[in-house]
Amino acid sequence: MPHSFGYRGRTRHLFKKDFKTKGRPNTTTFLRTYKRGDYVDIKVDSSVHKGMPFKYYHGRTGVVFNVTKRAIGVTVNKEVNGRILEKQIHVATPHVTPSKCREEIIRRKRENEAAKVAARKGGERVNLKRQPTQPKKAFFVTVEDEPETIQPTPYVDLV
Repeated sequence: MPHSFGYRGRTRHLFKKDFKTKGRPNTTTFLRTYKRGDYVDIKVDSSVHKGMPFKYYHGRTGVVFNVTKRAIGVTVNKEVNGRILEKQIHVATPHVTPSKCREEIIRRKRENEAAKVAARKGGERVNLKRQPTQPKKAFFVTVEDEPETIQPTPYVDLV
């Protein structure tokens, strides 16, 4: 049972900074531009106390709905009593990083469009759907030498 139930209660390991990243954040974190509709990850930087979100939102991904001078407005889904609510919070820029959750989707869309154009020129059909990983192909193992049989040596107590 914890004995303190404060705003930052039980965040000793949750807000811990990585090795060799102690101190203030870099200037690039403050100069990064965000636009409405961008996906961002909320990762609390414990060296910056202003604009710090509540511990529940640490590690969550949300969508930017507002950009102000020092903070980013983020819409985050939160499950409360079995239903999902859209919460809108403002978080200071050091606690926000651009999310990589959409990179794979955007890359796949770009590849699919290129494959469609190539298929239209070539005239053949192309399957653009993702396929689950198939089992590995069967193969035979070839052995050059005769396999050596190893026998265990009997235990001898010399004492």
